[in-house]
Amino acid sequence: MEDNVIRELGEALDRSRTQPYERAWSMPRAFYTDPRVLTLEKERLFLQEWVCIGRAEEFARAGDFVTFQIGSEPVVAIHGDDGTIRAFSNVCRHRGAIIATGRGNQRRLVCPYHHWSYDTQGRLAGAPGIGERADFDRRNCRLPEFHCALWQGFVFVSCAADPRPLAPRLAGLEALVQPYHLEQMALRYLADEVWDTNWKCLVENFMEGYHLTPLHPETLHPVNPTRLCRHFTPGDAYFGYNAGFSPTLPRSQKGHPDLTDVQVDNCVMFAVPPGLVVGCAGDYSSFLCIQPDATDRVRVKMGLIFFGPDWPQDKVDWAIDLFQRTMAEDKAVLLRLMRGLNSRHHAAGPLAPADLEGPVLDFYKYLGSRLAASMIPATPRSR
Repeated sequence: MEDNVIRELGEALDRSRTQPYERAWSMPRAFYTDPRVLTLEKERLFLQEWVCIGRAEEFARAGDFVTFQIGSEPVVAIHGDDGTIRAFSNVCRHRGAIIATGRGNQRRLVCPYHHWSYDTQGRLAGAPGIGERADFDRRNCRLPEFHCALWQGFVFVSCAADPRPLAPRLAGLEALVQPYHLEQMALRYLADEVWDTNWKCLVENFMEGYHLTPLHPETLHPVNPTRLCRHFTPGDAYFGYNAGFSPTLPRSQKGHPDLTDVQVDNCVMFAVPPGLVVGCAGDYSSFLCIQPDATDRVRVKMGLIFFGPDWPQDKVDWAIDLFQRTMAEDKAVLLRLMRGLNSRHHAAGPLAPADLEGPVLDFYKYLGSRLAASMIPATPRSR
């Protein structure tokens, strides 16, 4: 990556790590459009960090499975017969075909090509036509297993050989969201979409309140107006802001009894990068699981989780409709944004103050700490 464009981008990311919020600027166009950057992001972020693949409610019964792409790795996670959720390589040990697609419930994962099958612990269960052979021990044939962790009801997978434990890195965030009890919320809406934009644009959009009033005048402004957004101090593996609820907004539910009145009137907007963003509120919360396909294409799993069983269907329908309309507005502007980023005349601009766009700089700082060194060539030693 010893290229002037990449080196300058690496230097910009490196500078962002010490940049104050009042002097922050957005990133150059190559940050979003250069395929070499995406290759590095997949290798250094998605294949090394903890990546959220969804909610524990998606694995409620033994045999429930969900497939997901993490960087270049096809992954299948399944609820085992012993009650444990495990994540495996979704690649058959025979000839490399993808074993499972989508989601479902199976006590055996069966490859569609030659019907080799695997149990819920990844062990080879069947290999039709393959008899006893001295050069193949079917008892030791199993799918490679990835690390799996559960946090606040979200399921995370790491493809790294020895990842740092997730929970200690999120201790500061846990203190903010624990009273909301996300782990007790129930999944009532789930959708999978592909958007023609850069994955970082989607993270940045979800994580800044500057656009809430101007872009969403009829959807989010009456709920979480820009004027009530307040940035909070980021950690090494999280960042975010508080989006206050409009005092005139009628609320159908208040959430867990642990919540104070101040917390009831607040939504904690947080990211666990690279791929999870959450709007955590007392009554119901939203989340996106984000995975890049190309510089201008991102796969997103989006969902809503609700606290408590006493939700009238019309209130659930209202929340789903609001979420869908809001996401449609975001999608439309992000597709246009991608066109702008591809223009030769695009230039970086100053970011708004911390309460409005501070999390965007926090995202740059996170990326800079993990990517900048790989973009800046080492200075040759003098002899």
